[in-house]
Amino acid sequence: MTDLLDHLRTVVGDDHVLTEPADQAAYVVDWTGVHAGRALAVVRPGSTDEVAAVVAACHRAGTAIVPQGGNTGLVGGGVPDAGGGQVVLSLGRMRTVRDVDPVAGTITVDAGVVLADVQAAAERVGRLFPMSLGSEGSCTIGGNLATNAGGTAVLRYGMTRELALGLEVVLPDGRVWDGLRGLRKDNTGYDLTQLFIGSEGTLGVITGAVLRLFPATPRHATAWVAVPDVAAAVALLGVAQEHAGAHLATFEIVNRQALDLVLAHLPGAVDPLEAPSEWYVLLELAGTGTDTGLDDALEAVLGEAVETDLATDAAIAGSPGQRAALWALREGISEAQKVEGATLKHDVTLPIARLADWVAAVGQTVAGLLPGVRPVTYGHVGDGNLHYNLSAPLVEGRSDDDALRSAAAGLSAAIYDAVAAGNGSISAEHGLGRTKAAAAAAYKSDVEVDLMRAVKQALDPGGLMNPGVLLPGA
Repeated sequence: MTDLLDHLRTVVGDDHVLTEPADQAAYVVDWTGVHAGRALAVVRPGSTDEVAAVVAACHRAGTAIVPQGGNTGLVGGGVPDAGGGQVVLSLGRMRTVRDVDPVAGTITVDAGVVLADVQAAAERVGRLFPMSLGSEGSCTIGGNLATNAGGTAVLRYGMTRELALGLEVVLPDGRVWDGLRGLRKDNTGYDLTQLFIGSEGTLGVITGAVLRLFPATPRHATAWVAVPDVAAAVALLGVAQEHAGAHLATFEIVNRQALDLVLAHLPGAVDPLEAPSEWYVLLELAGTGTDTGLDDALEAVLGEAVETDLATDAAIAGSPGQRAALWALREGISEAQKVEGATLKHDVTLPIARLADWVAAVGQTVAGLLPGVRPVTYGHVGDGNLHYNLSAPLVEGRSDDDALRSAAAGLSAAIYDAVAAGNGSISAEHGLGRTKAAAAAAYKSDVEVDLMRAVKQALDPGGLMNPGVLLPGA
């Protein structure tokens, strides 16, 4: 391996081939702290040409590559295994915004550009890049594309798939596919862009992308709404769609347990309503500078919700600061749960009509398997996506992390079985990584798994691109 490392140093420079454990530490453990491995080296190329040279060298040496963006993943998809023989390919130095075209509504960026920087570049030309995630200050576009990330704006704008027009990808043998075309129409064969989106680095390394931009939405009408249960939240979604139409941008659900954790651990967090509720909805309408009537539409939504017992109370943001405070309650959940103690995370999708029954049934199941377990449930009702996370029971006021870890396998199996029975998906927007690869294969049909393996074999016959991720044993 000395020859390979020496060659990689000639490609990217000595300072960008990290072999010492202390230098690698931030790259071999994911955000959760649960998934950790060892790397032969962490290599930090600065251009597509350097990525291609690194991949080609690893291909010749038979060395596996783990592509990595902002390392904000939750399922172990961007960190190496424990063997110490894989190269982590970090794209963090590739942060160039290559082009912005407000008329065509496109932005072309390196894969290492942080999501918040893409949003800012769009804003500077009066446009909107609508993807919004809690980790937007550190996650990268390459990682967003590789996992087909979602976020809070999916209801209006769709997943990452809907936001990407073209890609630049380094293939497993080091060749570069230049698909950086901002065309809305291209009917000339297989859609290779969509093939690589959501592939989690198992088919190649995304190095650049052409993304869609939209008219800016500086006007907002935002409310934090208390609802009695999930069924009421789903019904409220229909009311909001009827009154707000295309202006409905966000419809998030949060249970009381999630809010309590935020209030306990997020400095400055305040409950916006006097009386507690079991469930809440964060509802936001968004419009362009010429759109009027958002406040009236929101009042119509809330008025009908109260009259029909779908809502018991609501707090309406009257200023940008109040809007930010309401959003902080939603966006602070993941960090607050991490501070609280051990977490068992599940990112599931179900048909919207089944959400209420599913939450009630699974709640009883997990309570039976681990008495006192605390479901921290939140997510995107508008697209059926729930983050059904579990916090450990409290014993004498302290989180019993060992109890949760001991019961984790049984709890996850029960949740996944319930998702499958409800015709849902065990991964909505976080990818499969290493954590869910085997489970996903078990719930898919043999035909579907065979097709996925055939694609992998065709593009990466050596199995060197992120092995063990997405497909077990591949």
